[in-house]
Amino acid sequence: MEFTVRECMRAAGLLFFAILFLQSGLDKITDMTGNLKYVKSVFEKTFLSGMSTPMFYTLTVLETCTGVLCATGLFFLFRGNSFVGQAGILAVIVCILSLFAGQRIARDYAGAASLAGYFAVALIALWSFAD
Repeated sequence: MEFTVRECMRAAGLLFFAILFLQSGLDKITDMTGNLKYVKSVFEKTFLSGMSTPMFYTLTVLETCTGVLCATGLFFLFRGNSFVGQAGILAVIVCILSLFAGQRIARDYAGAASLAGYFAVALIALWSFAD
């Protein structure tokens, strides 16, 4: 595999998001009670209050699988296959948009705004996979 600037961008994006989402997913798994309590408190005054628990479990699976997909994509990238990495970055975008929607619904505007940087990195990473 030739290490071009584009390949380095791909690898850096995948590693960044593998770390981000594996840590976040594993944190939700290891401290499920505390994280679920927090999610319920965030959505208690919204129309999604009854959906807090299923949303939490869905997000936990989504984040963990996204982290694994990005890590796996990095592995395949070094073997000359970029398809899995591109799928990982697309999963990242789905995760970030899900988090963004939740924070906007919960009226956590500062939290939603803080996701803009992650979203920009994800779009740049996705662009690096364009051929």
